[in-house]
Amino acid sequence: MDIGVLTVPLGGESRADAFEYLSSIGVSAVELGVGGWPGQAHTDREALLADEDARETLRSDLEEYDLRVSAFATHNNPLHPDEERAAEADRELREAVELADEFGVDTVTCFSGLPAGGPNDEVPNWVTAPWPTEHSDAHDYQWEVAEEYWTDLAAHADHHGVDLAIEMHPNMLVYEPHGMLRLRELTNERVGANFDPSHLYWQGIDVTEAIRVLGDHDAIHHVHAKDTKVYESQAREKGVLDTTDYTEEGDRSWLFRSVGYGHGEEHWKDVVSTLRMVGYDGALSIEHEDSLTSSREGLEKAVDLLDRAVFETTPGDAYWAE
Repeated sequence: MDIGVLTVPLGGESRADAFEYLSSIGVSAVELGVGGWPGQAHTDREALLADEDARETLRSDLEEYDLRVSAFATHNNPLHPDEERAAEADRELREAVELADEFGVDTVTCFSGLPAGGPNDEVPNWVTAPWPTEHSDAHDYQWEVAEEYWTDLAAHADHHGVDLAIEMHPNMLVYEPHGMLRLRELTNERVGANFDPSHLYWQGIDVTEAIRVLGDHDAIHHVHAKDTKVYESQAREKGVLDTTDYTEEGDRSWLFRSVGYGHGEEHWKDVVSTLRMVGYDGALSIEHEDSLTSSREGLEKAVDLLDRAVFETTPGDAYWAE
């Protein structure tokens, strides 16, 4: 495993400056936004697909700062009921897969998307309970939409030899491990998880158990290193389905935190060890969304902790078991 960073928080800096900084703090992998909510501050997807010189410049920048690309990222909603929005998200995803193939990158990180609750609805509908029964009907409809779309996209990814790493995210159809495995079973093995523990923590999901569940199916394609702190005094009053603005930190029942500020070093060492148990040896890509600290400080503290947690060598023979 190596330490990576999703470079979105450094989007106000040039690519060269961002790469130089990340390399200087011990980062060896970058996850680069190429569309959707991550944007494409450091990687113009269309320009890279169209222009060999642009591709060569990116390769040179990566080589200069001794970085590799762990994934191209385009998080959006290809299942949106607005046809134009869905079409744009779909184009971003397909082109991200083609770009990954061009660069020999084996992963695109993304969301599952979320349909409306029925064919005549105008907005996505996150269903969290089967009653009243129209919600169960809506959920069945959403999975029909998702199966049709993702079957085709998974075939496109397989053609290019690229994995689709879906972040399990509330307000998306796939937001927990069993939904992840359901979509994988309906499509192909190119569909798996961008395992981001931050959304699992506040849902009350045991992160290491989730790693084991997905790992048993070889369904972890990429990992985000991102923490969450649940503030029990607020959660006891209003639960964790909290619509309070993220910047009203004192009133929220949970917050995204820098690695180590939601769960301690011992926990993150357990996460790393469990990932190794299930055979994951890719990047731990830090996603900074902690409103209580600056991007650089949050990244540096996360790198510092993860540097003590990751294993740099492969296991030797278990001589003590012979």
